[in-house]
Amino acid sequence: MNLPDYLVPTAWQWIANALALALLAYAFIKAPWKHLSTSTLQHVFLGSIVVLMLIWSVKAGIRPGLNIHLLGVTALCLMFRWQLALIALALILASVTAFGMAGWQSLGINFLIMAAIPVAFSYNLFRLIDSKLPNHLVIYIFACGFTCAGLTISLSGLVAVLALSAMQVYPANYLFSNYLPYFILIAWSEAFLTGMAVTLMTAFRPHWLATFSDKRYLKTKY
Repeated sequence: MNLPDYLVPTAWQWIANALALALLAYAFIKAPWKHLSTSTLQHVFLGSIVVLMLIWSVKAGIRPGLNIHLLGVTALCLMFRWQLALIALALILASVTAFGMAGWQSLGINFLIMAAIPVAFSYNLFRLIDSKLPNHLVIYIFACGFTCAGLTISLSGLVAVLALSAMQVYPANYLFSNYLPYFILIAWSEAFLTGMAVTLMTAFRPHWLATFSDKRYLKTKY
């Protein structure tokens, strides 16, 4: 992740940048801006961006372009829905790029790998769980939060491996044996931190979660 410009072919850069710009424009048009109607939620939105900027800045790597860091995608989707999550991730990625941690010309492909694809997977998995499983707090925390976060960052790693392999940056067998396994390990940290954050928010700040409802998940059943 955080691919530098020299690793991405020019044709890939143009296609990815155009696709990323179109997705971001669509998200901006469709975003539920009413969720940020209060100053408190606006501060939460901006605060989440700052926190994830710091988290994305703490990364480990073995070779150029083979960096690993936590994403926070699932938490953003549950808090603000997919449109605002995409906008937040675009701001985060632009910030870390401005600090020299990625390339501007490869901004589009980094956005697709670390934002668009994980957001699409995470939010659609949440919707599937929400529609198929009972409305229960434990399911919301452990399925929509914990499990979804772990699977999402694992998928992001797989997409990064496939992209690097398709661009012939590194051999596929090297990526699958020396890079992808690290995402399986970091998936536990992503899942644990997301599950813990969702648990705390459902307990103390449920209005921070746009996808959560006290009436649905905490109603008493007889």
